[in-house]
Amino acid sequence: MDPNDLTKEYTNGEVTIVWQSGKCIHSANCVKNNPDVFHPKEKPWIQAKNSTTKKIIETVNKCPSGALTFYLNNKD
Repeated sequence: MDPNDLTKEYTNGEVTIVWQSGKCIHSANCVKNNPDVFHPKEKPWIQAKNSTTKKIIETVNKCPSGALTFYLNNKD
């Protein structure tokens, strides 16, 4: 496993954020657009439970590198 190319997932129960470290260009758009979720100096650095699904999706869609994506969780 390449430590410079990790894929991690974080969820709030409704939506799961997928982060691919190898694609990240560190633009900080995520931190600027949703500071309640994205805390680059903390571990875990993404805390999806701190925001609404709508706000998370809006933030992820603004990621210029494609390092952040999302998928909606099944509600069975």
